[in-house]
Amino acid sequence: MTKRKILAVFAHPDDETFICGGTLAKYASMDVDITLVSATRGEMGRRMGNPPYVNRETMPEVRELELRNACDALGVRQLIFFDIRDKTVEFIDLELLTSRIAALIEEIKPDVVLTFHEILGGHPDHCAIGKVTTAAHERTRERSGAELFFITFGDTLANAQERFGYDYPNPIVRIDISKHHDAKLAAFRAHRCQTEIDGWVWGPDKQALSKFGKYEYFIAGNKAIPPHPGEDLFPPSKR
Repeated sequence: MTKRKILAVFAHPDDETFICGGTLAKYASMDVDITLVSATRGEMGRRMGNPPYVNRETMPEVRELELRNACDALGVRQLIFFDIRDKTVEFIDLELLTSRIAALIEEIKPDVVLTFHEILGGHPDHCAIGKVTTAAHERTRERSGAELFFITFGDTLANAQERFGYDYPNPIVRIDISKHHDAKLAAFRAHRCQTEIDGWVWGPDKQALSKFGKYEYFIAGNKAIPPHPGEDLFPPSKR
């Protein structure tokens, strides 16, 4: 069987951990080849450690290292930075960025593409990278056959169906991450400057692990075709 692949295209270091770290760890443990794109190095982040040990000058280097450590914890082997300045993704030429992601899809040939929803993403950088990744997926879908899913916190799902048109049956896929909480916590702790202010992350392991839910949730990106059934991002033919 050909090795399965996921391409995850996000905006900042820590997006991969905070929203879908358990899912990435789960599939990495199943020998799925995961490529992570971070559009920025998160250099405009407001959290600088507790007590602060990062400044504006050192932030890009620190957050890159933290993301590499988080990738190690999750089992993500390929990491690509787009070198876009934090908080400016929405101002990058859409065609150039779409073409860059489309080229990546053509090169990597992923079975699954993960990104933000262009409205539900919330943060402008999230929405912008989701918009261009969605466009790149649409441009390459017939050749690549990749399935598109939007990452999402569980509490956004109530708005997703009626408000944004996700009204076909079963548009939500949930992934059981209960066996991968340890990896997710290790990745949280790898993003040290972003999580030191959150006492629960650094408390006793048992208490910290109890903060994670059993599932992470994804919205199928192709509204015309209902997603395959079950709690798996991969279609039955790819399992």
